[in-house]
Amino acid sequence: MFKKAVEAKAQQRLSGADRKKLKRTIRDRFPGASDADIDALLPPKAEITVSKFQNRVHVYGVEGGFPLFFNVDGRGSEIYPTVFALWELPEMLPYFMLKGGEVSRFVIGGADLMFPGISVAAEGLPSFSAGEPWAVKVPGNPAPIAVGSTTMSSAEALKAGLRGKALRIMHYYRDLLWESVEGHYVPNSGFLEDVVLEDPSFLASNQPSDSSEGATCESDVQQSCVNNENTEGSIDVNGAISDACAASMQNDSENAAKEITTGASDLKSTANVDAAKLDIELSSLSIEDVDSHLDRCLLQALHTTVKDKDLPMPGSTLWSNHVLPCRPSGITLDIKKSSHKKLSKWLQAKTSTGLITVKEDKYKKEAMLISVNRGHPEYLQFKPEKRPVEKVVQAGDSAASESRSQKALEVVEVYKSSVHVNPIFASVGADTGKLYSASEATDIVFKYIEKENLVKQTNKATVVLDATLCDALFKGAIKKGSTYPTEIHKKDLGATFINRMQAHHMVTRGGESVVRKGVLKTVQIMTERRQGNKKVTKVSGLETFLIDPEALASELQKKFACSTTVAELPGKKGLEVLIQGGVIDDVARHLLEQYGIPKRYIEVLDKTRK
Repeated sequence: MFKKAVEAKAQQRLSGADRKKLKRTIRDRFPGASDADIDALLPPKAEITVSKFQNRVHVYGVEGGFPLFFNVDGRGSEIYPTVFALWELPEMLPYFMLKGGEVSRFVIGGADLMFPGISVAAEGLPSFSAGEPWAVKVPGNPAPIAVGSTTMSSAEALKAGLRGKALRIMHYYRDLLWESVEGHYVPNSGFLEDVVLEDPSFLASNQPSDSSEGATCESDVQQSCVNNENTEGSIDVNGAISDACAASMQNDSENAAKEITTGASDLKSTANVDAAKLDIELSSLSIEDVDSHLDRCLLQALHTTVKDKDLPMPGSTLWSNHVLPCRPSGITLDIKKSSHKKLSKWLQAKTSTGLITVKEDKYKKEAMLISVNRGHPEYLQFKPEKRPVEKVVQAGDSAASESRSQKALEVVEVYKSSVHVNPIFASVGADTGKLYSASEATDIVFKYIEKENLVKQTNKATVVLDATLCDALFKGAIKKGSTYPTEIHKKDLGATFINRMQAHHMVTRGGESVVRKGVLKTVQIMTERRQGNKKVTKVSGLETFLIDPEALASELQKKFACSTTVAELPGKKGLEVLIQGGVIDDVARHLLEQYGIPKRYIEVLDKTRK
């Protein structure tokens, strides 16, 4: 979240109403914090500021003080405390205890927390759900070093054998949010962080560490400055240190500072060593090498992933979804470092050789791949490599793509007993308050038929209707004066019985599931003209499929490079996403591919076509 430097585009004071709303959100999201705790962090008479960043992150804090909370989506639904706030109130969040200092090196380097790095207590793994905020601590140190969001529930984690990602780290000690606060370091704080973060067991045992030169100071200094139980002078989160501790460390301050500066630089360089090696490899590629890699990746993609049924295909899709995933391991392709400089010119160059056919879409102003000449000599001579294709996600969409991969959509139509069919359920001893699938409901009515022996003896495919079954199927549905049927074919029985039940639908996405009454409503995508003959595309009904309209608007804004807004539906409950331009087909494809919404649940209406 705070790995890359992002400048705040605005900073302002919160109004009284916004202050109350912020405190109310914090109180609801963190039940472990009392009103007194929240007032201690955000004093009633202090000015509270919010810094709004270009990546939609909002950071809250007391004016002139440390950042205390941050909101990852700008809407207040996903708010987290900072490390500064957790130092004041360590019990605000539940926490995972790391196994040792080696794991903490990765966490404070920005890596997500994996289950193998968590120390599980004797009583077992604590209970949690997916998407909950949790903190990270190291043994012997009550101050959390990171905060993040759980990627799965505890039940799913145990089912997976405690493997995989446990916590997606949002903010950690010494990230860019931490570094943005000037003057937060205490004297010789590098020594303390060297001890606590590189070898946390040192703090618990109060013994010098053999693995770190920064942990070789005198035991008197360690006990008086680190162990809060045996000393009067302690470190508070505002960066102050007791005078007694400062005096005891004065003689070794210069040496300790040198040691810790080296230790901190080693820590940063270790985290970035792979990136440095990669930069060296990339800088050594010549223009001819880049051109050669481009040609090989294109041929690999044409052989393995580009199918004729997918044509025509936008050039950007060909590049991001097919060419880039075929690049060799450890190589990053940049079209600007080739001799062509632009993607369109490279595609036109391959068109001139006869390998592919490319035409420019005059409306989208983009090169479109029309066809592939699979009889071309280059295509025939090339032998594709048999290797797993690396899936590439653009940097701006990486977080959203990861979230989507963990939230597959499942839609199930279920039914509940109604007053019409309650006697049938009661006769076979079925629960009238339970939800049933279509096949389960059909089994119940056939159990009743078998129990009452209603199958016609002369025609086994026909069921004779008794008074109870006839009322269940047709009472109130037959016009007055009409005769009630006396028998029904078995193939029509199931559908007729289900139509007399209450229709429900269950929608599940990841760990979130919801059951609603009625038939599942579709997503409506509509394009219409506005003043000035401009087109606008509207998308509504997203809540039915557990899609956040705000998150989708952000995705589509980046994907289509256009303006998007979210507004309330006029006269109805729910929100709609407004997208500038006529992108009705692209939006439908995005919902189908990225969110897994079946085609039958997507309703498209283009009012601009005559």
